[in-house]
Amino acid sequence: MLTAQPLDVLTHIRHGFFTREGGVSTGIYASLNCGYGSDDDKGAVRENRARVAQAVGAESDALLTVHQIHSPTVKRVVGTWEPANAPQADAMVTDRPSIALAVLAADCAPVLFADETARVIGAAHAGWKGAFTGVLEATVKAMVELGATRERIVAAIGPCISRDAYEVGPEFRARFIDADNGNAQWFTPSALDGHFMFDLPGYAAARLDAAGIATVATLGLCTYGDEKRFFSYRRTTHRGEPDYGRQISTIMLRP
Repeated sequence: MLTAQPLDVLTHIRHGFFTREGGVSTGIYASLNCGYGSDDDKGAVRENRARVAQAVGAESDALLTVHQIHSPTVKRVVGTWEPANAPQADAMVTDRPSIALAVLAADCAPVLFADETARVIGAAHAGWKGAFTGVLEATVKAMVELGATRERIVAAIGPCISRDAYEVGPEFRARFIDADNGNAQWFTPSALDGHFMFDLPGYAAARLDAAGIATVATLGLCTYGDEKRFFSYRRTTHRGEPDYGRQISTIMLRP
């Protein structure tokens, strides 16, 4: 379990960016695969998620994930649900203690949020599409509606694919430049003519900075480049493997 210093110092918060280590799954899912959307044994996933819940002091049924769809949709959480009934969204916010908001990722950026004074937390799954369409700003807005203030919100971006590993085509870059010429800074030419390397964590951090929150921290760890610790959708795709695991990141208000 990895933590971010700006969240570590908040006494009413428990959080963790979990790696792929410390679980019971085997094969390509070894070992802490927490994604029910994978083809892994569901009993193994359930046990892995129970271990995550225990690590942050939550009940197993209070570790909540949504059905992620790469959208800007935010779910306000007031109670728990069964994994099979998870709502479609890519972020959650709550002011309820003992509910562990969690997001899954395997290259996309997991982002955890907290306003300790207001006792409001959030968690977002930000792939390029979610970040581009505003999931991070929508999470901040939903927290403010629960009583948080932008000047107190702390956010931490967990392990995700880095610029060194994220090659994209010209049409991908054009979409960002058409939206804002300033987005050119997140792209550098790749070795393949006409292609570029995209800085997802840098782009996400800039969106959060522009949202006016107090602190934005980035762990700076690449999921693609560290196979021992992280699952990676892109690494799996490059190898032609049939499926991949998902690591989980979670945040909870202490009871």
